[in-house]
Amino acid sequence: MVTASRPLRADAARNREKLLAAAAELFAERGLDVPLEHIARRAEVSIGTLYKHFPTRDDFVGAIFPERLAALDAIGEKALGDPDPWHAFAGYLEDLYALQAEDRGLNDILARDLPNAPEVVSACHRGAGHAGTLIERAVEAGVLRADYSIADMAALTRAMAQVIRDVPDGWRRFLSIYLEGVAARNS
Repeated sequence: MVTASRPLRADAARNREKLLAAAAELFAERGLDVPLEHIARRAEVSIGTLYKHFPTRDDFVGAIFPERLAALDAIGEKALGDPDPWHAFAGYLEDLYALQAEDRGLNDILARDLPNAPEVVSACHRGAGHAGTLIERAVEAGVLRADYSIADMAALTRAMAQVIRDVPDGWRRFLSIYLEGVAARNS
């Protein structure tokens, strides 16, 4: 991998940018498991050039997804600004899964544990902090089941990632059914 202390030659910098653009496009279209050879081909560089700049798939993930995951902060802040606890909770989930449905790579990121991508892990932890606060607010307001936890939302996110992969247009229906099931029942 190129060290940060020595600037890249102009052609090497162009190749790196072409690789990043190709990887971002292919990850969004096909998910994280796209073959690296396909990224090199789309970038019109050799596989050797790809490996010179990005020795592992995690190197691509670390270069591409922190910026995309910044959208989680915006979604969380928007939801925290909503004074209605149920609307904030449900709106957060709606916005989160809409984001996942738009980008298969991001969908994969949120469904996997990626210990070798610290920037991605950090962004996910910030998102979990927003989610935890939204859950607390909804439980305290009596609109969300009292036993609902961040672990339930994590399980839902993994399940929703699979729903989005299998039935890309069906996730909203699944979320609606799920929300009906976790709403607090006031008899």
